[in-house]
Amino acid sequence: MFKACYASEMRAIDRAAEQTGAIPGIILMENAAIACVNELKKTFDINNKSVAVFCGKGNNGGDGLAIARHLYNMGVNVNIFLVASSDFKGDAAVNFDIVKNMDIPIDTITDTEGLEYIVRSFDIVVDAIFGTGINGTVRGIAYDIIRIINENARYILSVDVPSGINSDSGEICGVCINADKTVTFAGYKIGMFMYPAADCTGQIVPDSISVPDYIIEEQNLQINVTDKEFVKSIIKPREKNSQKSDYGKLLIIAGSRGMSGAAYMASQAALKSGAGLVTLACPECINTVLETKTTEVMTMPLEDEDGKFLSVAGEKIKEKLSSVGAVLIGPGMGRSEGVTELVRYVLRNSHVPVIVDADAINAVAEDMSVLSECACELIFTPHAVEFSRLTGLDVSYIEENRIQVSKEFAEEFGAVLLLKGHHTLVTDPSLVQYINNTGNPGMATGGSGDVLAGIIAGIIASSHAYEEKKSVYELVCIGVYIHGLCGDLGVKHYGERALCASDLIDMLKEVHLYEK
Repeated sequence: MFKACYASEMRAIDRAAEQTGAIPGIILMENAAIACVNELKKTFDINNKSVAVFCGKGNNGGDGLAIARHLYNMGVNVNIFLVASSDFKGDAAVNFDIVKNMDIPIDTITDTEGLEYIVRSFDIVVDAIFGTGINGTVRGIAYDIIRIINENARYILSVDVPSGINSDSGEICGVCINADKTVTFAGYKIGMFMYPAADCTGQIVPDSISVPDYIIEEQNLQINVTDKEFVKSIIKPREKNSQKSDYGKLLIIAGSRGMSGAAYMASQAALKSGAGLVTLACPECINTVLETKTTEVMTMPLEDEDGKFLSVAGEKIKEKLSSVGAVLIGPGMGRSEGVTELVRYVLRNSHVPVIVDADAINAVAEDMSVLSECACELIFTPHAVEFSRLTGLDVSYIEENRIQVSKEFAEEFGAVLLLKGHHTLVTDPSLVQYINNTGNPGMATGGSGDVLAGIIAGIIASSHAYEEKKSVYELVCIGVYIHGLCGDLGVKHYGERALCASDLIDMLKEVHLYEK
């Protein structure tokens, strides 16, 4: 699993690779170039394409020079364009000296007249202008070059990061490359997952460039990027000699009049995510509907008023709370005094993990003091608006400081926080964080969050089958990854506009991460 790092941490990794790992910088640059060339070969019949490589004067430009050299040696029609000057230093200078003695065309851009026609004449543009070292705002000719590339390139591969983004914050420094693909080295750059930069990276492909794992581990990086290998290391295949009770009992408390769909989708997602037995506690007024819609889920009708739970429902589920392995509360419950009291009752009385979702989050936000009375592990699943209600922070501030505000909340309340977004962020009270890298805009549809909550609940409930106890936050990360993967699989079937939440449940059958 690759880590995500700040620019300063990346520089420390580079130094450690050279000093502790005895890997010269020129070797790292060579490996970076090979990684980029290999990605181009995966995408194109590269020998039948023309490539323009735009190089700045730093090490990112040095990577570009090495890329051009490899492409030229493969017989590719390649041209180097120097954005600043030929005043290279260090490893970049070594590569410049090499390409000068080859027949690769090299042009220094002194003005942008006619550049749009030049860019259009190439099949591929390689962006090796700035990398992670950019400070301040892109100005002058570099600004114009980036704008012209964006407007005229057929395909753009960015080297390490798209030029013009702040690799720590995700800010755009005046202008940035809008890449189709970014090959990033040794670790992801945190800014790639922050907005607005996250819209400009295209597909992100990480490559270790031969930096040993122990070098990365010694940096004690706290932010991880969830991937398939991590998921498969936690989720184990089922034992042949097993029964439903081995895969956990789950209680879902959800629904209200007009919102039976939320309860239905959460419970179905939980079943299809591996929970052995699922009980759905719902208001009595929608029980008949849910019994009709569900087959495998058991329902528990509870007293209601105006279509919403009454507070006395807490006493009715007291026995059930002590016999399950996990609880999900919130989907489609609506807002009322009875709902608020029920949520508070569950949090005070549960001794198993509780996923606090949707309207349960709103109930907690009314009085956060209930969290000091909890004896269970808590998992909160807010989007930015719900998180604003929990914390009192502005939505814009939350979105600009997702990593920090997540840490502060998880540490203060001792809870796992799942802050939703395109790159959903999971934070453990120990302040270890996981960024998710699956999902797409087609998932921005009603019910998607109910499906996510159900997937997470099902995975936590079924984890009791494992001999070795799994960390709740790791199971949450897996749920987020699988939810996004269902979205990515669903888009292939339905497209982004037609994708709906129930399609995500259907796509769970396509997720083959559980098999040997």
